[in-house]
Amino acid sequence: MGALDGRIALVTGGGRGIGRAVALALAAEGADVAVASRTASELESVGAEIQGLGRRAHTVTYDAMDGPGTKTMVDAVANEFGRLDILFNIAGGVVGDLEGLMTLTHDDQLFEDNLFLNLTSAYYATRAALPHMVKNDYGRVIFTGSGYAKTGGGAISYTAAKHGLIGLARAMAYQVPPSITVNTLCPGWTETKLAVDYFENTAGALGTDAATLRAAAEAENVQKRIVRPEELGPMAVLMASELGGAAITGQVISVDGGYRV
Repeated sequence: MGALDGRIALVTGGGRGIGRAVALALAAEGADVAVASRTASELESVGAEIQGLGRRAHTVTYDAMDGPGTKTMVDAVANEFGRLDILFNIAGGVVGDLEGLMTLTHDDQLFEDNLFLNLTSAYYATRAALPHMVKNDYGRVIFTGSGYAKTGGGAISYTAAKHGLIGLARAMAYQVPPSITVNTLCPGWTETKLAVDYFENTAGALGTDAATLRAAAEAENVQKRIVRPEELGPMAVLMASELGGAAITGQVISVDGGYRV
């Protein structure tokens, strides 16, 4: 028996990195899983892995920058499976280059874009998912924060958006039935495309190299390492589960190797 037997989950940003790891962890514990992202080839690979675990998989391409389209996608997933129990909001990232993201030179449109990708898109997905959860008197909504959701130091638009997710989760937790929980899971530096792109693409602008940036990132947590995406899976399962996750709501939980403690 798995901790999530009979549950239906949707993972946005589920094509790679943390999204892929979470989708597979949920499937391994018995959930049928829909994964959504903008890259069809990545979704097909994850879908095949979910099916390899003996669970139903559903893949859907969507644009996280399209609010109404995001709501339509969520409703379509719920209709496909007949219900929706778990929503993991993982879609996000950084839009723009270093100069356009610095405080004194920040591009106005990039500020809006980063807020939408990392905060507003999660609102749209959750707004669509909650009526399905209320109908079935069960729900788990998990937002994906960041080390920068709790501290400063990142790009102002990205940091503001990730801080906003914590506020969104805490506000929602008060306004949903007790059978529905709303939480934020915060990774730190994790071996993802986002991190690798940062190390490789911004090193020159900062007058250094990728290896030096990676070493600096490793030094920011207690364990002096970059966390693997798969390490977030067990906590994702706990937060999504019926028994273990029932009394966890409005919380910020970190799986980050002790980032800036």
